[in-house]
Amino acid sequence: MKIHPLISDSSTLAALVDRLSAHDFVAVDTEFMRENTYWPDLCLLQVASEEEAAGIDPKADIDLAPLLALLVDNHDVLKVFHARGQDLEIIHNLTGKTPAPLFDTQIAAMALGHGEQVGYFNLIESMVRHSIVKVSRLSHWGPRPLDRGKIDYAIADVCHLASVFPKLLNRLRKTGRGGWLDEEME
Repeated sequence: MKIHPLISDSSTLAALVDRLSAHDFVAVDTEFMRENTYWPDLCLLQVASEEEAAGIDPKADIDLAPLLALLVDNHDVLKVFHARGQDLEIIHNLTGKTPAPLFDTQIAAMALGHGEQVGYFNLIESMVRHSIVKVSRLSHWGPRPLDRGKIDYAIADVCHLASVFPKLLNRLRKTGRGGWLDEEME
């Protein structure tokens, strides 16, 4: 998978969105700060297809409109999240809309017997046998420039989501539990 440098300009983001729009799904995650604010302060957006991944800096002078349109207006591309609640809140605050269609790996894992609220790290470990170092999990994402280690950590989240999603989907199909997930996602 190709990992792009942090995207902080509109033309590079628009080109990425054009490529992502050709895929069946895109994995999505956000990093934000919620302390001392009523609304979450978006500090980083990460996206990945099966071929490429990138972090986008919303604090830069960048037009996020193409990416936001992909997330909320493009119904041909499935948006894959893990524990989607806070990510959806951020996107809804920016657009007034909710991403659709969407797939939540936490809900899919529940339908497959991984427990009611399996954490991201445990899911990745059980599905791809890869342990994730949690060093940047509770980082302060606001200050710029972002440390390369933080960016790599954040982008790895969507890379793992992009690799776990097809496996979860395959298991849901094999077990016939996809209907359960459809009910939960509504």
